[in-house]
Amino acid sequence: MIAVFDIGGTAIKYGVASLNGEIHMSDSFPSDVLQGGEALIHRVIEKTKQLQNDWDISGISISTAGQIDSDNGFVVHATDNIPGYSGLDIFREVGLATGLKVSVENDVNCTALGEHWLGAAKGTEDFLCVTIGTGIGGALFLRNELYTGSTFSAGEIGHISLHPGGKTCTCGNEGCYEQYASSKALQDLVQEKFGSKMDLREFFDFLRDGREEMLELFHQWVEDLTNGLKSVVHLLNPELIIIGGGISEQGDFLLDAIKTSLYKKVMPNHSRKLQVKMAMFGNKANLLGAVKHYSNKYIQ
Repeated sequence: MIAVFDIGGTAIKYGVASLNGEIHMSDSFPSDVLQGGEALIHRVIEKTKQLQNDWDISGISISTAGQIDSDNGFVVHATDNIPGYSGLDIFREVGLATGLKVSVENDVNCTALGEHWLGAAKGTEDFLCVTIGTGIGGALFLRNELYTGSTFSAGEIGHISLHPGGKTCTCGNEGCYEQYASSKALQDLVQEKFGSKMDLREFFDFLRDGREEMLELFHQWVEDLTNGLKSVVHLLNPELIIIGGGISEQGDFLLDAIKTSLYKKVMPNHSRKLQVKMAMFGNKANLLGAVKHYSNKYIQ
């Protein structure tokens, strides 16, 4: 058994899994990111030690936000969403504290690994995985392998320029894709329009009821979302796009809107074989991907 963790800005999901992808238990606890990266990793270590009291844990695999050197297990770069995270040597700190083998990979890459292994991308050689949440993350599978780029930073589609000179982004640039097409961007549109925060589940309930003023905002957001996807499709010519993140829970309603908008924008030969699917495993895809990454590193 191995302990698996998925470190996000709000919560740290964790579980105990076998190397065949069976997750025997899972739970979560708050990230408390404002305490900084060191404190966050310390909580992962403490949770691992607790799990060792009840399970025969032979290793740890961590899926995490940030640009990750997955060969050596340290954080190449992270935004200030997790203060003090950039440069943190997760592999060394967790390994020394627990005496266990450790693997570390970017969270969206883990989503792609999990979905390729057992989920919606199984058997697919070339696909793009997009997670839509507070920001927008991307991962690339090319020729049946995860592509991480020359410095472990490939797939940062959330920071392609959608509206030059537009909204300021956490990366320091202006007009980035995720400032217009993330879940947070949709929530901001709703708040600007109606003057109060609204849970996106409630917003989608209104959409399904046909509320006209809600539909207008939704279509504006979908247009920005598919404008970004169009650019990536024309660049990479994938056979599949996987949509993950919390908003993927909206299922066919959201999926149909994305497909209708995207297929109108993509050149014919790029859309001929293009499929768009929701992630099969939702938030558990990252834990599965962490299992697969550990297996690739130590077993195969």
